[in-house]
Amino acid sequence: MNKQLIIVILILLFGEKISFAQSKELLSEVKVIARAQEDRVLLRWTLNTPISWRKGNRYGYTLERYTISRDRKTLTNPEKLIIGQNFMPVPMMEWEAIAETNDNGAIMAQALWGESFVVEGNGGLASIINRAEEQQQRFAFGLYAADQDFEIAKKAGLGYVDTTVRSNEKYLYKVISNIPETELQTKEGGVYIGVIDYEPLPEPVDFVGIFQDGATLLSWNSKILKATYNSYIIERSETGDTFKRLGDIPYTAINKEKSKNARTIYVDSITNDKNYVYRIKGVSSFGEIGPASNIVQGEGKNVLKYVPHLKTKNIKSENEAELTWTFPEEGNNDITGFTLKRSDTDLGAYKPVVTNIPPTARKISYDKLRASNYFKITANGKNNNQRDSFSMLVQPIDSIPPEKPIGLKGKVDSTGVVQLQWEPNTEEDIKGYRVYRGNLKNEEYSQITNSPHENHTFVDTVKVESLNAKVFYRIIAVDQRYNMSEPSETIELIKPDLIPPTSPVFTSYNIEDGKVKLEWANSSSQDVEAHYIYRKGKEDPNWTLLYQSPKFKNKSYQDKKVEEGNYYSYTIIARDISGLESNPAPPVSVVIPKTTLKPGVKGFYGSVNEYDKTILLSWRYKDSEVSSFELFRAIDDKPSSLYKVLPAGTKRFTDKGLTINTSYKYIIRAVFHDGTYSKYSSIKIDY
Repeated sequence: MNKQLIIVILILLFGEKISFAQSKELLSEVKVIARAQEDRVLLRWTLNTPISWRKGNRYGYTLERYTISRDRKTLTNPEKLIIGQNFMPVPMMEWEAIAETNDNGAIMAQALWGESFVVEGNGGLASIINRAEEQQQRFAFGLYAADQDFEIAKKAGLGYVDTTVRSNEKYLYKVISNIPETELQTKEGGVYIGVIDYEPLPEPVDFVGIFQDGATLLSWNSKILKATYNSYIIERSETGDTFKRLGDIPYTAINKEKSKNARTIYVDSITNDKNYVYRIKGVSSFGEIGPASNIVQGEGKNVLKYVPHLKTKNIKSENEAELTWTFPEEGNNDITGFTLKRSDTDLGAYKPVVTNIPPTARKISYDKLRASNYFKITANGKNNNQRDSFSMLVQPIDSIPPEKPIGLKGKVDSTGVVQLQWEPNTEEDIKGYRVYRGNLKNEEYSQITNSPHENHTFVDTVKVESLNAKVFYRIIAVDQRYNMSEPSETIELIKPDLIPPTSPVFTSYNIEDGKVKLEWANSSSQDVEAHYIYRKGKEDPNWTLLYQSPKFKNKSYQDKKVEEGNYYSYTIIARDISGLESNPAPPVSVVIPKTTLKPGVKGFYGSVNEYDKTILLSWRYKDSEVSSFELFRAIDDKPSSLYKVLPAGTKRFTDKGLTINTSYKYIIRAVFHDGTYSKYSSIKIDY
């Protein structure tokens, strides 16, 4: 077995499990995959644990096909076809011939029939495998061989090509293990597919190449097509016309199961200054070779042996500095000279500022310094290769702050987006601006920029649904040495009002002389313009505005336009200067009592009967709404009190048990069903 194949298998065994060996389930289960071609269906299967795989090789598998749909219509009764009931590995004698010409066949034969499963080798990974559990090794190696060669999979009883399919039908393929349940319980597997599902194999994705000194680093995204391709053929050409495979077997894309790295990497050794062209093709688990990827080409270049290093800086003035560097003298013959490069930031784009510096030079002066300068010295090789030094920061002394920004203005839209702008500073070394915000004019403002903002416009967002009706801004200019200007003038921006005022609340109410007096606590919101009182009768469909109290002037109101016996509800709302209204206060409901007296009893008369020692009272009153009469009596100068309640319709009453030489006063009034009364009628009788 060739060494490259052994290395790939070793990496595979201790790297990522192959497709059928990935399951971590405790229950043994048949895993099935399928691939539709234009006139056939390719099937692959296996049991998913080492012990069940070994027993499956002994007892075999049954393959059934169920026709589920025809002409895009689901069949009421699927049509069953038993394709085979004894899919097993071919006899051991046949494997001997296969193993002589096919490396994958040799691996499968050893996994199936070998007396011991040991990979030759005196150390390293081979020794680790020799000590590993043999059953797991057979399982992993066997399935790897089946993954790499579909013909070997079929020889091992793990694959089948169905050529009896029809283009207008779709099938459910079911693979059942023949292992007796008394020996091991297994779960069947299946796949639903038809020729209509055929799709051409895709091109490999994102194939790139990086050409280095004596090597090419090839990489591509294998994770996206992981379900389609399990290995790749790498091809190289020196002319771009005729490509040759690199290696005898496809290169397996290996990624850890939980790895976030989606790329596969391959390194090829090349000769420098010579053009090479590369492409790759994916290989599916059924041995299909997909279309070629895009090509990448390039040349390897010799790298300079030596790297320059900036050593010292001598700042002569605000504009000039002298730089020195080191570079081995023996490297002078390999370069054409040096280039001084400059950038505003350490990670920025470095641009040449001094070129054609002689190979023997080790210092240079630069007289166009800015507030902050990053320099690199580059050695230019004779073969168009370069080596850069590390960067060096050069900053001339600068303690003068920029002028304070002017012209700050802004606005807040209805969504709370704040647009700020100001006049840009004219200093050459200006780095940017710091923006500060406050909710109160005289509070300490907070900086809302993480670093100096380079533009002279700024976008901020504020919460419009807050209790602060205004927001305040000021800005400070910052130069390259982080000297800060005085703050700009503060601007005051009014937020759009989206918050309604708080609700006022009734605190008390009473009814006096047929009038309803209401008192309330005003809304606590500061921007309230007025309070509005509404009334609604029991039968009224809508509320009617009664009174408007401007701002906070009044907290009480008297409703005089009410009628006795009627039911009324009152509520109050607050409205702010933006026209937003509070929620209505909880309603207050009242019933206006009837206080107007009806005419008194007529003909109220009394006479003394000395013989019977009684006083006979009589009266008349015609009103169908009378419910009773109340008769009061007072003796001499004492106050009167309720004496008798007489039913409606009574016209006379005899008072007995009187005392001689006593003065009696009688008072009577009618009581009505609605609770109202008549006026009092009275007489005085001396007995």
